Amino acid sequence: MKKLSTYLLVMFMIMFWGFRVVLTLMSQMGDGLMGIVPTNITFEIILLFATLICVILIVKRKTIGAVLYLALYGIYFGGDLTSKLSLMANGGVLGISEMGGAFFSLLGVILPLAVLVDTLLDKNRKAHPVDKKTDWFYKNEQFDREMDERADKNNYRTL
Repeated sequence: MKKLSTYLLVMFMIMFWGFRVVLTLMSQMGDGLMGIVPTNITFEIILLFATLICVILIVKRKTIGAVLYLALYGIYFGGDLTSKLSLMANGGVLGISEMGGAFFSLLGVILPLAVLVDTLLDKNRKAHPVDKKTDWFYKNEQFDREMDERADKNNYRTL
């Protein structure tokens, strides 16, 4: 993790995870947070534990962590988001709590996409690293000395 974008995305992932933990605990106590309740409480708890594994894999810059994070969040939040968007498209009116749920579902879909894009861009940086300390020496072929027929090609041995 060398880029600022990676640090910010991981911090935002942890904040969103913490919000989902508080939301799940509040709904288990009998009251949702601002009227927002989890869609499926069992899948939500499994998702919370799987997110911890995904965060560790993403910090280690493993692409499988970002893909797993996108798949899990896409399944859970994508279904909720499409149901609310289809209700709005058919002329239905969403209340404040449903709009809040739709907002957090949208956030739950956008965040894994951003993490996946950042991880894929970082794989390119790892495959083709840039080191300013040595690239000036090794990547400047125009300054290499041209060898001609007068160049000393003997390998002198010391006895």
